[in-house]
Amino acid sequence: MTEEPRPTLEAVAARAGVSRATVSRVVNGDPGVREALAEKVRHAVDELGYVPNRAARSLVTRRHDAVAVVIAEPETRVFADPFFALQLRGISKELTAQDVQLVLLLTEGRDDHERVGRYLAGGHVDGALVFSLHLDDPLPGIIRRAGLPTVFGGRPGWPEEESGGPGAPYVDCDNRGGAREAVRHLVGLGRERVAHITGPLDQTSAVDRLDGFRDVLGDVDPRLIAEGDFTPAGGERAMRELLDRVPEVDAVFAANDLSASGALRVLRERGRRVPDDVAVVGFDDMLPVAEGAEPPLTTVRQDIEEMGRLMARMILRGRGEEGAGSGPAQVVLPTALVRRVSA
Repeated sequence: MTEEPRPTLEAVAARAGVSRATVSRVVNGDPGVREALAEKVRHAVDELGYVPNRAARSLVTRRHDAVAVVIAEPETRVFADPFFALQLRGISKELTAQDVQLVLLLTEGRDDHERVGRYLAGGHVDGALVFSLHLDDPLPGIIRRAGLPTVFGGRPGWPEEESGGPGAPYVDCDNRGGAREAVRHLVGLGRERVAHITGPLDQTSAVDRLDGFRDVLGDVDPRLIAEGDFTPAGGERAMRELLDRVPEVDAVFAANDLSASGALRVLRERGRRVPDDVAVVGFDDMLPVAEGAEPPLTTVRQDIEEMGRLMARMILRGRGEEGAGSGPAQVVLPTALVRRVSA
């Protein structure tokens, strides 16, 4: 059976009764076509089932209708952590609404950095959304040298010459303010030995949450701070350290919900009742984790999916997409304490 030839621009132009150039302008989103003519073209496109050739269109528009999402974590971490799923969902919704493809790039080692750098410099995408960076990560410099528009997820903490200067676009939440609210809540419950399980301290979000903890408690006993890594296993390890060092700890602020879930498991193992003996507060409010915890977790909510949407809008705005939104280059979203059973 012979395959039907694909409809061409010329066929659409003949059906609509307009020039090929007019069809090209409508298909490529040029606003300089009268609405009556544009509607004829759109109707002909629908009738014929015309699908634009993306490669040819990119030669005209100098756009590729694709955005890279670069996550500086191994795939085992990305697919196990619901934080990334929520952020990717927000990004995907926004890009899909503008008919832009999402290209996911993960990094696990130096070879991956070089591979990502080659891809980004190769003219395949219109911009990059980058998150979960660590302070010693070479990716900001690699991306800057690729010359791509970039939006960072999280406040940049690396040298300005690497991230593109002090005005580098980013979306974050109020990590420090949210941490202060969490610790004030624990202090307000009458807790006297409040400990903190940090995130990895080579990430700005973890540093900001530690700073918020210290804002409330001042010159806290260093034995009450244990470094975690935003994972349940890291939370377990840190909670054991805290109980071994300070058995009388009566409250814990964990830097994220996954760390808090690990801490809750260790407290159960050690026979500590939550919240009676030890009150626990997390950060993120990832519902499957926070509501599924035993007991349900009091936590600081950040709108992770909205952060993804805003990152996508910012990169689309840089491409000049109509209706992609407008706003500042740096956005910090508010947080809110969500009270459940654990504190």
